[in-house]
Amino acid sequence: MNDKARPVLGMVLKGYPRISETFISNEILLLESLGFDVHIFSMRPGREGFTHRSVAEIRACVDYLPETFLRNAHRLIFHNLCLAMRRPRRYAAGLDLVRRRFQRPRNPATLRHFLQAGYLVNHLLPDTGVIHLHAHFAHSPASVALFASELSGLPFSFTAHAKDIYTSDPGQLREKIALARFVVTCTEYNRRHLLALAEGLKTPIHRIYHGIDTGLFDNGRDLRADAAPPYRVLSVARLIEKKGIPTVLRAVKLLHDRGVRLAYTLIGDGTDREKTLGLIRQLGIEPVCRWLGVQPHHVVLEHYRRADLFVLGCEVAANGDRDGIPNVLFESMAMGVPVVATGVSAIPELVESGRTGWLVPPGRPEALADAMHAMLTDAGLRRRVIPAARQRVLRDFDNRALVARLADIYRSALATSKIV
Repeated sequence: MNDKARPVLGMVLKGYPRISETFISNEILLLESLGFDVHIFSMRPGREGFTHRSVAEIRACVDYLPETFLRNAHRLIFHNLCLAMRRPRRYAAGLDLVRRRFQRPRNPATLRHFLQAGYLVNHLLPDTGVIHLHAHFAHSPASVALFASELSGLPFSFTAHAKDIYTSDPGQLREKIALARFVVTCTEYNRRHLLALAEGLKTPIHRIYHGIDTGLFDNGRDLRADAAPPYRVLSVARLIEKKGIPTVLRAVKLLHDRGVRLAYTLIGDGTDREKTLGLIRQLGIEPVCRWLGVQPHHVVLEHYRRADLFVLGCEVAANGDRDGIPNVLFESMAMGVPVVATGVSAIPELVESGRTGWLVPPGRPEALADAMHAMLTDAGLRRRVIPAARQRVLRDFDNRALVARLADIYRSALATSKIV
């Protein structure tokens, strides 16, 4: 029971805590510092063996939904039957929504999300004080929040990020926007896409960047410092198609073949691990490449401090998946590490080529290698870019200021919501 007699914001997450979604835990922590009470409903536990230290500071209660149907059928069915008997009209309306959504396209996950929502409403929601549900990600979490809203009468909203926008069924995404109280997204590129998708709808769509805790990212070194060989080049990324790591590895190969002395460190893991490590061997760059897997944030910070250059080769994946603005770009720039990246999606909203970094077309190892070489060896370019990039992040991407804007949106929603 919420003994503070204050309204509670319910957060529906696909996993908690997750090392690759620190921006969500940072948002919750900052909302709590602004006086919000938050209750987390997670669709699964975190799968890493560690998490960021900030997670320990979060006060929010956390409840986990049954993750799979087969192992949890008895719990899911029991609580849905109870809810159907308590609220037959709402449950019938929810089933009608499932029927309509199941027709386009026929996705078996639709039924699981509905049953999870019924479990949430009947078993987890009572006595929490939650009066508004907000989902992070427009796919599964937003589906659960939408169904829970239909079954409970509580309003819902969601934050759309990247993959969840561009790999979702457009019709279902438009329906979620139509039924939501508001939508938040993290880039102007995303916002324009969602506005086009939601043409004719009245749902507000807000752009609020993620940002970072700028206080954590002070390198403590001379931001005008020149680099010297062997150059230390760093990437931090999940090993998946949209991150474009194969392009980076081929650029490293080109530089190595040109006689440029460098040491490349890759931090991160993912479904393309074996393919990535195999490419390193195939290119013959094992002597200059080091793969460290997933690392705690304090270890990543140490690698930022030592790096001469940060590089990402982001691209649009075959299924349409793409990044928004990877948080590692904010972090690198704030740490005084110059960035070379690709002009994909919303990255140009942060990185201005020749001023706060350097951008090249995706999938072009030669162009990437040339830009990397220039950023490593052109002292004048580094002296211009490094302080300008850091100032850009400090001025426009401080998450305290950005979450304060988000808090105003939540306050407005909570002020017009009530427990039902």
